[in-house]
Amino acid sequence: MELGERFGKHSEPGALILLSGELGAGKTVLVKGIALGLGIEDPDSVTSPSFIIVNIYPARLTLYHVDLYRIEHPNEVDQLGLEDFLGGDGVAVVEWGEYLPRRYLPEEWMEIRLEMTGEEERRITLNGPRELLTSCLQNQS
Repeated sequence: MELGERFGKHSEPGALILLSGELGAGKTVLVKGIALGLGIEDPDSVTSPSFIIVNIYPARLTLYHVDLYRIEHPNEVDQLGLEDFLGGDGVAVVEWGEYLPRRYLPEEWMEIRLEMTGEEERRITLNGPRELLTSCLQNQS
């Protein structure tokens, strides 16, 4: 939650964050933290959009919460109209980001991989622009 909040505070318009990890790894909890960092007062209102694909939350920057868990074929993504959300005026966070075809990726994007290493422990791997990673991981504000 704290890590997500840091990313939310430091995100800029057009940011894309891809999340990957097995069921129960904490992807939605991370999104709740991002929502908090973007100024959403009740992060518990953020829920996984597994069945509706995209939830939209107004905030300092609009949060577009996408869940691609139910996508069975990459061509299905083309039917979703995600280009309306990716790279726009808000922050797009995509759970099961490994299912997003690479043609949808902007020049810069972030990937966060969550791995369960125990019942309450996670290994988090971050890939993305050095400036964003540095600002999120060094600043406590």
